[in-house]
Amino acid sequence: MTESRLARLPRHALDDDQAAVYDRIAGGQRSVGPQAFPLVGEDGALEGPFNAYLHQPALGAALEALGVVIRYGTSLTKREREIAILLTAAVHESAFEQYAHEAVGKQVGLTDDEIQSLRIVEVDVFSNVRERAVADVVVALLRRSDLNDGEYARAIEILGESLLFELIVLVGHYVTAAMQLRVFRVGAPDPSV
Repeated sequence: MTESRLARLPRHALDDDQAAVYDRIAGGQRSVGPQAFPLVGEDGALEGPFNAYLHQPALGAALEALGVVIRYGTSLTKREREIAILLTAAVHESAFEQYAHEAVGKQVGLTDDEIQSLRIVEVDVFSNVRERAVADVVVALLRRSDLNDGEYARAIEILGESLLFELIVLVGHYVTAAMQLRVFRVGAPDPSV
């Protein structure tokens, strides 16, 4: 893994605003239940995209709140959510997102074949009508940032307006995360270490 460009901020080095964001991440809803990766590293800094949140706590707090709603408060099934996130990670070549969400994907029932298909942005593997509709919408958004009239009509018929809105927000959030991870050179952990 390439060395991150961003200074890692352990809990003891934070001001009050940064500490509030840190505590929401390290001790909030994300910290309950099975995790794909440890939220806090051995150095006391947050892992993955979360360390960057501390460098601008107002934005970090907003992104954290949005991420929690996307992860725990939408009508998408857990599988649908992970399909969308893993497609976003694949298109944006986000190694950390792939690492973290392939583990979550397995926890929520994605098969090895499905995960391999998502890595190469191949969605024919999904026979469930809603999962396939989610995958098709996400691929169109990632490739063209839009849905044509036929794609939109199919998405509304299968998913409805509310779920389509949730999906668009999810994709935007994870594109932001992928970009941030890339710019700051936050890669996936080396499995040999």
